[in-house]
Amino acid sequence: MRVDGRRWNEIRPVRMIPGFVDYPEGSVLIEMGGTRVLCNASLEASVPAWLAGAKSGWVTAEYALLPRSTHQRTRRETRGFGGRTQEIRRLIGRSLRAAVDLTKLGERTIIVDCDVLQADGGTRTASITGGYVALALALGDLVNQGSVPPDVLTTPVAAISAGLVDGQALLDLCYEEDSSADADFNVVMTGDGRLVEVQGSAEGATFSRGSLDSVLDLVTQGIDQLLAQQQEVLRAAAEGRV
Repeated sequence: MRVDGRRWNEIRPVRMIPGFVDYPEGSVLIEMGGTRVLCNASLEASVPAWLAGAKSGWVTAEYALLPRSTHQRTRRETRGFGGRTQEIRRLIGRSLRAAVDLTKLGERTIIVDCDVLQADGGTRTASITGGYVALALALGDLVNQGSVPPDVLTTPVAAISAGLVDGQALLDLCYEEDSSADADFNVVMTGDGRLVEVQGSAEGATFSRGSLDSVLDLVTQGIDQLLAQQQEVLRAAAEGRV
């Protein structure tokens, strides 16, 4: 058993609350164990200057740790983003763009803000999983208005972490596991099992190709569960059950 009582292939309890904030075009609070991320999708009727006239829309993301989302206070990044923040926001943006046919979005931009309220491992993967739901809610309104075609969303996208701890592959690491892992991974996948991104690094020890394959098999199981929960949340929202 793991530090929080889970089996090696068990994800943490997941909850997604759509419509958590009233004002954005799409909003969801995602909880994965002790990690809580507020994802808000905002629609703008323009695109970045470099994309003007290209007959394409844009999806991008922002990411931030709130000051007491961590064990010690994290300073606000008021003088520019740090390297970790830049890396994560680009990862979230790339992952969410994989879900959208940008040519069918028209010259619009959707910005997905992911603010970590509490961090207990897997904040970037929770941001992607919750960010997709916020994005789908925002696009659903455009579809209902007839502004974009229903197939503007091409596939669901979700993400999860995994790691090697004492030689054992573990799914969905909490903070304590992540901080002691021999290697850790973040994997993003589409609804039909295609890989969007695989991030993996060893911490003081190398890992074998076989270990990587076992991790990919493991995260596929976890992502399948997250994809099912995303779809249930979106169905409930569409039917007014939340």
